[in-house]
Amino acid sequence: MSEPDRIIRLRTVLDRTGLSRSTIYRKIAEGTFPAQIKISVNGAGWRESDINRWVADPVYWHTNASRKKSD
Repeated sequence: MSEPDRIIRLRTVLDRTGLSRSTIYRKIAEGTFPAQIKISVNGAGWRESDINRWVADPVYWHTNASRKKSD
């Protein structure tokens, strides 16, 4: 049985990607970075698996996201 996907916060995403906060939010708006998910009224985070996939191949994430939007 696989473990559930963890939710990671911004500081962890910054550390893993090496991107700045503003670059992450710009890339989310462009559709080239995984979007956040709401975890509370004032909190949000990212699925760890999405960030791991983006780190492994950022170009594929863009291609994959574009394909999802057009379906």
